[in-house]
Amino acid sequence: MSSPSISAKSDVLDHLGLITATVSKLGLVQEIDKKLPMTKGAKTTHGQRALAMILNGLGFMDDRLYLFPKFLENKPVAKLFGEGIQFSDFHDDSLGRFLDAIHAYGEQKLFSELALSMALKHKLLGKSVHLDTTTLSLYGTSYEDSATAADTAIPQQGYAKNHRFDLKQMTLLLATTGASNFPVWMESHSGNASDTKTLEAAASRMQAFCKALSSAPDMLYVGDSAMYSGCVTNGKDLLWLSRVPSTIKPCQDLLTKQDITWVSLQEEGYKMYPCSQTYQGVKQRWVLIYSQAAYERECTTLDKRIEQLEKELNKRTKSLEKELFSCEKDLRLSVKKFSKTLQYHRLDYQIQQVYQYESKGGPKKGESPKAILYRVACTLLQDDEQITKAKLAKGRFVLATNQLCEKTLPNEEILSTYKEQAGTEAGFKFIKDDTFEVDSIFLKKPGRISALMVVMTLCLMVYSFSQYFLRQELAARNETLPTQSGRENQKPSMKWIYRLFHGVHVLHLEADGLLTSMVINLNELRKRIIGYFGVLACSIYEVPYENYAIS
Repeated sequence: MSSPSISAKSDVLDHLGLITATVSKLGLVQEIDKKLPMTKGAKTTHGQRALAMILNGLGFMDDRLYLFPKFLENKPVAKLFGEGIQFSDFHDDSLGRFLDAIHAYGEQKLFSELALSMALKHKLLGKSVHLDTTTLSLYGTSYEDSATAADTAIPQQGYAKNHRFDLKQMTLLLATTGASNFPVWMESHSGNASDTKTLEAAASRMQAFCKALSSAPDMLYVGDSAMYSGCVTNGKDLLWLSRVPSTIKPCQDLLTKQDITWVSLQEEGYKMYPCSQTYQGVKQRWVLIYSQAAYERECTTLDKRIEQLEKELNKRTKSLEKELFSCEKDLRLSVKKFSKTLQYHRLDYQIQQVYQYESKGGPKKGESPKAILYRVACTLLQDDEQITKAKLAKGRFVLATNQLCEKTLPNEEILSTYKEQAGTEAGFKFIKDDTFEVDSIFLKKPGRISALMVVMTLCLMVYSFSQYFLRQELAARNETLPTQSGRENQKPSMKWIYRLFHGVHVLHLEADGLLTSMVINLNELRKRIIGYFGVLACSIYEVPYENYAIS
């Protein structure tokens, strides 16, 4: 009797089923298909292509931004997309056409319509929206500028935050809101775009868009100091909160103000001093914030800076002492010029005469000098008054808002509202690596680069929502999950959860023509997490949903 013929292979599932379940809960595929309909005969829809790129973007834990179609080659495509879909359907041309469709529809228009509708549906909008920008470097050498529309953002040289000034870049503007740090607005700009112009303009555009939605609440638009001048000049119809640039004279006066009656805040180590201010004709509430931790940190940095400056200045004073001047007036002008460069020091000096004689060596008896020159003897001292004044401003910054109603926005909540800006910064940390590396097929057209930035932000949307949703589920069930250190936690990061699923595969066995497939390497912890993500996740991983549903 012959032995049965058996063959086996496996597909990598990992955490991709959780991503698909999250995309489904958001209804993202269906919403994209409504806005970007396909022509007849296409094997995949634009919504499915979006899902493929999101899976790719969130599939690599350390190299998310490198997108290429072969990512799906060893994945269980039928489980993730449904029967009839093959990995080869997501080729360069189909993905490129998807990016073209986004650009034709309008990157900002598409994302805002998707994000705001989902935020309203899932009640994710907070009282404030936080705006910021970042830059993404590109490894491309040529772009089809000739066919680029005038309003299309294009790669440009600009200030590179990653210090790769040799590369062209694009600017991504992002706005997040609520406890989930849900991205609700994005714009792509050319690499040399200025924050002082884009932030306030984006806030105004977003407000106008929200006003057209009857269910969207009025929100406070929050940004860093780059947004302040634009808000003061153009934001009369906008409620805003911003850090005040320290270059503004009234801000400088407040930063060095003495004899302040501070009010302690709930945030440990913070105090505030609220006051009214009218700047450029705009009435505002200003709040001077003091942070003890920042004060100590900044003073330590200042002391090191003064010490380094002193070493450099001592070398300069020695050089100055070696100079000889033909007249006392020239010497004093040189000392005055030197003193003007001093910030934390002052120069004490004495003028000395230097006699020059005709004969070498010592002067002969009764010999008169042929010339009288002048030199300076310097003593470099620390300027205690200037150092004290500088330290007085350390640990301080000023926040301003044109929301004059203290009942709507109490003074005590201004700092905590501003600090939610960290959610947008965390989004940037997630969405970018040191470089923006994509396959050359996506770099031929600036429009595709902008469209790809939409996909990247959709990845952040899915990640943020899944993390928020999981934490809500844990809180509702009063349950926890283990962290990397083994401690139980009710607020795990999705990055850690995704890593927990490394090694989950779909095993395919074929014996005498009979094919059997099964999900392997699921332990009880993984099954419990899958249960949190609902029916579709359980179906993908072949876990009985009724075993993990809330009773």
